[in-house]
Amino acid sequence: MSWLMAAVYDRFMRVSEEACLGKWRAELLRDLAGEVLEVGAGTGSTLGLYPKAVTRLVMCEPDPHMRRRLLTKRGTIEVSDAPAEKLPFENDSFDAVVCSLVLCSVRDQPAALSEIARVLKPGGKLVFLEHVAADGKPERLKWQGRIEPVWKHLMGNCHLTRRTEAAIVAAGLQIESIQRESIRKALPIVRPSIRGTARKRA
Repeated sequence: MSWLMAAVYDRFMRVSEEACLGKWRAELLRDLAGEVLEVGAGTGSTLGLYPKAVTRLVMCEPDPHMRRRLLTKRGTIEVSDAPAEKLPFENDSFDAVVCSLVLCSVRDQPAALSEIARVLKPGGKLVFLEHVAADGKPERLKWQGRIEPVWKHLMGNCHLTRRTEAAIVAAGLQIESIQRESIRKALPIVRPSIRGTARKRA
C-alpha cells in the first residue's frame, strides 16, 4: 500500500493542512536555527517553513515512494533513506529534530525516540506534532482500538492509540511546552493531537 499512500497523501491531508496543520507547523518551526534533522519527512509538507537561521537541513524518509516525491521538491536540502530507529549520524549532531505526524507510524517508537535523543546536541530540542490516543474521550478511544488493526495495515503502520507524550519523557527528553488540540477537518479517530517541544538535558 506504500505507493498508494504516497500518491494520495497530500490530497488526503490538504483540508486539515489548510484548516490548522500548516499554521501549527509554521509556529513550531519558526524559531529553529543551526543544524536540523527532520525524521519521517514524507512528501515534504514542512518545506518552505524552515527559517533562514537553519544552516543545514537533513530530511530522512525511508519509504521509497514518499522519498521520490520529496526529492522532486527538495531544493538544497539533504535527503536520507534512514529509518528513525537507525539514524546514520554521530552522537550530538543536531540542534533540533523535527517529528511531524511520524511517531504514530515508526516500527519501534521507543527505539526511534532513543535515536532522536542520541543525535540531539546537549540542550537541543525535539519539535513534535503528532496525533495520539483519545485518552480524554473513552468512546473515541474504544473506536480507535477497534479500528487500529485494520487502519495500521492500510495506512503505513499508523497507530491510533500511541501515548507519544509519555514515550518522549521515557526517552529522557524533558517536555518544555505542549498543546493538546483537535486536528480540524480530520477523521474523528485521528483528531486528538499534541504539539510542542522537548529538550535534551545539557
